[in-house]
Amino acid sequence: MDRFVRKRYSTTDFVYETIKEQIMTLVLPPGSSISEKDIAEELEVSRTPVRESFLRLSEDDLLDIRPQRGSFVTKIDLSHVEDARFLREHMEVATIRLACETVTEKALLLLEENVVKQKQAKEREDEEELFALDREFHRLISEGTGKLRIWEVVQKMNTHLNRALKLSIHSKLNWNLLIQHHEGMAQAIRAKQADEAEALVRDHLKLITYDQYELKEAYPTYFEEE
Repeated sequence: MDRFVRKRYSTTDFVYETIKEQIMTLVLPPGSSISEKDIAEELEVSRTPVRESFLRLSEDDLLDIRPQRGSFVTKIDLSHVEDARFLREHMEVATIRLACETVTEKALLLLEENVVKQKQAKEREDEEELFALDREFHRLISEGTGKLRIWEVVQKMNTHLNRALKLSIHSKLNWNLLIQHHEGMAQAIRAKQADEAEALVRDHLKLITYDQYELKEAYPTYFEEE
């Protein structure tokens, strides 16, 4: 995070957002141990904002703070993944149907530009960019319908799902289908085909259900035991 971005945050917010991003992008993988001392040294801050950030991350279910033992990045809980997927499906179905009625040309162009960038990221095999564009695509639909605050509320429950999605993209599972779904959604919104758009959203959000078995087999230490 550069100095310009850092100035926008309080020190605690800066620490919190930095650690959260590292967890969400698997720089800090599930199950890994992190210490207040190491984070304070790395980010060149005092221990107090780090401690406060750890407590916030614990409330987000991203850190497991164990007295006398240390702090650990929570493992991915597939029951939490399913809860978030269920919530997102219902929210995004309603949102994309609304988009088919109300979306502006400007919002449509942003969606279509996003899909082009996804294809370019795939050609470069840039998983970080593809993951960011995936999140941005869905956010743009909510923003284009004036429902961005609802999207932001849902994101607070989405931490386990987003990490599973990041792991899926890292493993190169369903990249082609991921982009095909996004392209189809943009086309359905432009054509005002609400039923087609809804079907694509439902199929799209089922991908992680199919992927989770392969992911758990490939990365068993990243997941909570059932």
